[in-house]
Amino acid sequence: MQPMIYLAFVDDWEVRGNGTGDPRVLQFEPMRKLVKIFNNYGIRGSFNAEVMQQLTYRNQEKCFPELKVIANEWEQVVMESFRYGHDIQLHLHPQWSDASYQGHGNWKLGGDWSILSYPDQQIRAMLVCGKQYLETLLRKIDPGYACVSFRSGSWCAAPSDSLLPILSELGFAFDMSIVPGIRNDTPQVKLDYTRCEESFAPYYPDMRDARRVSRSVEPIVCIPTNSFSGARLALLQRDLGKARMVLWRRIEGLRNRNTSVLPPLSRGRSGDEWSNKGESGAVGLLKRLFKRYLLGQVHIADLSRLNYAMMSRMMVHIRKQAASSGLARVPVILENHTKDIYDFSDVERFVADVARSPDVKTVTLTEVARGLRNGTFSARTA
Repeated sequence: MQPMIYLAFVDDWEVRGNGTGDPRVLQFEPMRKLVKIFNNYGIRGSFNAEVMQQLTYRNQEKCFPELKVIANEWEQVVMESFRYGHDIQLHLHPQWSDASYQGHGNWKLGGDWSILSYPDQQIRAMLVCGKQYLETLLRKIDPGYACVSFRSGSWCAAPSDSLLPILSELGFAFDMSIVPGIRNDTPQVKLDYTRCEESFAPYYPDMRDARRVSRSVEPIVCIPTNSFSGARLALLQRDLGKARMVLWRRIEGLRNRNTSVLPPLSRGRSGDEWSNKGESGAVGLLKRLFKRYLLGQVHIADLSRLNYAMMSRMMVHIRKQAASSGLARVPVILENHTKDIYDFSDVERFVADVARSPDVKTVTLTEVARGLRNGTFSARTA
């Protein structure tokens, strides 16, 4: 019997990791577009609000009144989505802990990108401040609202002696920062999740290393953010489509360079934070092509990075994993970054498919937490 899949659409709601980008362009406008799509198909999504950015805006709004305008709109959009029935949960990028405003929308972020690099006391302080901010804001609408799930900025969650214990002490039900199969070695982000002991289902983690499954029940659960491999042809089609789009934008930029009214940093710049060492130049290009199209790259189930064909391949993989899990009900975490979406048509097409799938129900992160606590969803031990 095919198990029931409980799919959580989760969006990491943020600007660029280096602080660039206009929040109105990268956050407010695309969130409203995605919420409209969800509403049209009767789906409630979840948004991981990156709160360190918002706290920084609030801390500096007296010196820079333009930041207060943005921060007020940030709250307005969050509360608007929450009133529609969508969930808001906690996401932190600690590089905002040492931020200085340069004016005209420009920031310099001096903090380390990994929360694991900070002292325990500072980790706790960041989590407490973020949790309290969201709960204070959203309990104006729903007095029972609580922060129950967490995703660490840049996926940095393991190994750590302190992160999971602090999360459990603060009342978080589960973490979803682990993405089995990915590895990053960049100046900003270093992690290795290529040997995770559980790649799909909820599990009780080793409290010092979330990549490992504990032998006993723990006070917090980990649910991997879904990942899959293969889809080589669909990946090639997607990359060719992106190349055409980049070329078109450059041509349009040259045509309109003297008449453009858009601010040049409206969408920000990535800063190559996800470029692994050894992947630059011609040799690096060959390595990337070999890995992507011949070996079969591991893909994060991130809707902003997938075309419709890849999303369909992802669901085939999810159904196979669910069938072999031995579970009757399986929560699955999908990722998204609305800041990276230019065209929502593939996302809408996929959402429509999910809405009419008899073996798939959609859930919010709060509902996942409730299911873990009441036994609807089970977590495995080693």
